[in-house]
Parts: sequence; C-alpha cells; structure tokens
Amino acid sequence: MRAVVQRVSCAKVTVDDLAVGEVENGLMILLGVQDGDEDKDTKYLVDKIVNLRIFEDENGKMNKSLIDTKGEMLVVSQFTLLGNCRKGRRPNFMEAAEPQKAEKMYEDFVSQCKEFGLKVQKGKFGAHMMVSLTNDGPVTILIDSKKTF
Repeated sequence: MRAVVQRVSCAKVTVDDLAVGEVENGLMILLGVQDGDEDKDTKYLVDKIVNLRIFEDENGKMNKSLIDTKGEMLVVSQFTLLGNCRKGRRPNFMEAAEPQKAEKMYEDFVSQCKEFGLKVQKGKFGAHMMVSLTNDGPVTILIDSKKTF
C-alpha cells in the first residue's frame, strides 16, 4: 500500500462539479492499494500517517502529528500510485489491486483513521475526481507499507 501525504491548509475533491470531500488544516492522502496488500499494510500506514510529526510546534519545528493538532484528513484513492514506468513510456498498473479488494482496503483505511477521533473526508472510489489543494510548506511525504522507498 502506498500513500502520498501532503500537509495542507485546504483540500477539496469534486465529482461532476459536486464537492464530495473538503478539509482545512490537515493532510491530503492519495492512497494506492497494491496486489497482495493485507490488513497489516493498512494498519501500518494508518499508524504511521496519523502519528507522523510534520506539523510545526510553537518553536517552528516539525514536532506535532495530525492527532496533536486535531487536524483534518482527506483520503482519495489513486491506483496510479502503483504505476510501473520502468519499461517503455506507458505505465503499467499490474501491481495495483483489483478494484473490489482495493475499495474494501480503502474503506478500512478511512474507518481506522476515524477511530483516532479525526475528521476524515474521502473521495469517491473509482470516480473521475478533481482534486484541489494548497500544500502547506510545501510538505510532501511518500510512504510504502512494504518499505520499498
């Protein structure tokens, strides 16, 4: 399972010109589910992300987590994070999980994040979405549950 984690001052996802998720002061998560991912991958990413110390403390140091700041989270599914571009010029997505499994794991990820008492919004799985955000910092972190990078 892979995630692109961005610290944002605001983020919004729309489907057919209708806002389906919107947050302020928190994290924008793009989440890709890989073939072979298990519950332990979800648990690892949830724990890592909600506790990731990328928010500034009173001294301007990145020492606070989303939990510490009571920030919000917007989670958008994105199978293209599993795109392999090593050969040729067109990515192949053979490493992405089948949609039914990916949607279940995506929903599990969102549910587990909510268990921390966070406001969690989400996109619409499988839909063509328009995502807008203001990256604060900018701060962008890549996380892979298999720790390949």
